[in-house]
Amino acid sequence: MPGRIILVGGGARSGKSRFALTYAEQIGVRRVFVATAQALDDEMAQRIARHRGERQANWVTIEEPLALPETLARVEADVVLVDCLTLWLANLLLHGDTVADVEAAVGRLAEAASARRGHVVIVTNEVGMGIVPEHALGRLFRDVAGRAHQRLAASADEVYMAMLGLVVRLRPGPLVAFPPDGVPA
Repeated sequence: MPGRIILVGGGARSGKSRFALTYAEQIGVRRVFVATAQALDDEMAQRIARHRGERQANWVTIEEPLALPETLARVEADVVLVDCLTLWLANLLLHGDTVADVEAAVGRLAEAASARRGHVVIVTNEVGMGIVPEHALGRLFRDVAGRAHQRLAASADEVYMAMLGLVVRLRPGPLVAFPPDGVPA
């Protein structure tokens, strides 16, 4: 029986990662955290170190900035938490992948998540609710992220949106709000 695909989105500092981590700890004993961030500067290195410290020792961490679908396909766990999709998309674009390449990679990610026996929790940033980005790369990223969200939400069993200090379950209905450190029953 396949696991569930759980998509958790929201803005910066919305509580989405905390919610996803707490939820993943409730639905699986063998846990893998797939981190897509890259320590390209001191500030990001400090963020990565802080996030590592927030996870309990019962997580295996894999740092994978590019080959996310392949990693998801090969890792064995009850639950895999990917944090975060939008960093992965940015990594692909900055690596030189075309929009078609990125969309194909998102399709492979959705297929790998659907094929898993364990659960997959994917954290992502909602970037399409703000102003239109000033630069072409920013607009391209916003558009790529929006299409990726649509693709993954279409195949997700559960969809959550973090905002205003709450996490709202959008799918399955009915709509229910949780605090970021709460989890569905």
